[in-house]
Amino acid sequence: MELIKEIYEKDIGYNYEDIGISYKLRKASRSIVLNDSRKIALLYVSKNNYHKLPGGGIEAGEDRNIALNREVKEEAGVNIDILGEVGTIIEYKNMQKLLQISYCFYSKVKGCIKQPSFTDEEIDNGFQLKWVALDEAILILENDTPDNYIGKFIQIRDLLFLKRAEGIFKSKNI
Repeated sequence: MELIKEIYEKDIGYNYEDIGISYKLRKASRSIVLNDSRKIALLYVSKNNYHKLPGGGIEAGEDRNIALNREVKEEAGVNIDILGEVGTIIEYKNMQKLLQISYCFYSKVKGCIKQPSFTDEEIDNGFQLKWVALDEAILILENDTPDNYIGKFIQIRDLLFLKRAEGIFKSKNI
């Protein structure tokens, strides 16, 4: 999968740099999920004022496609057919001593849409599922104002994924 970008703290307005950091590695799968109306699933994190794509952590020994299906079913209430790859983004979260690798795919809804199964933490963070057009999703993320460290990384990461997907969709006439 193609590397789209590496995101550092300087990219989100922080100056914290420590070359000697020993990072914990986290891998995650995410997807731009299209429904039959060509709208995509977008999660609003109301507690911290940002939006994100459905997806999440890959458990030890878990295949990234299986993780993706599990996470999308939990967060968007749908099963999916993976259509292709968008790309990879690496995030260096020095304050958390975390190096995160996110693999992004694009997919379509398979079967019916049900209610998401948010975790207690996601409920506490005010997760809300929306279905919006891709161009609207890009505008939403461009105008988000995350008020926390993680949200600032997510905004940059998922906006890059959406813009890359926009180009893929145009070239493949999706």
